Amino acid sequence: MAILLLAACSPGGQSTPEGQVYAPALDPRGEAVDGLIVGHRLMDAGEHELALEAYTRAAGQHGMNAEVLTALGSANLALGRLNQSEKLLRKAIEVEGDWPEAWNNLGVVLMERGNIAEAVEVFRRAYALDNGQNDSIRDNLRLALAKLDNSDYAEETDYEFKLVRRGSRVYQISLTNG
Repeated sequence: MAILLLAACSPGGQSTPEGQVYAPALDPRGEAVDGLIVGHRLMDAGEHELALEAYTRAAGQHGMNAEVLTALGSANLALGRLNQSEKLLRKAIEVEGDWPEAWNNLGVVLMERGNIAEAVEVFRRAYALDNGQNDSIRDNLRLALAKLDNSDYAEETDYEFKLVRRGSRVYQISLTNG
């Protein structure tokens, strides 16, 4: 019993600076990192749930602008929450209709939901807005057109779609053998 009492009195463990009793204080002059930047980095790291939280904080900073809505929609897309993703991406397009990433990601959602004809039109819009600069958007359009042209495509082949992240906010659809 005496050994336990002496052990409790020992100065072991982490040491704190002299005079500091509580956890380190926050620097009130310190600046927070933008939630969009944090969210993009988390998305790149595959931490989609944490990215969604960062984007939600960014909405408090920036408001629900097109960039925040697209980011929230993309995070929900990565998490497989297609209904939420579609609503957010459609809202982003209402706010700012000339953003190719928002159109592309909406097309990906529509492909995942089986709305191929609408996805083709959405990908065409994204491709036109991007002036054909983004290979992922072009590849998504090609895949959607191929699927639309061959209505028996899904029945004849045993393929599954897989979303592949390209860049900070653009998704590409790739085929995998099922």
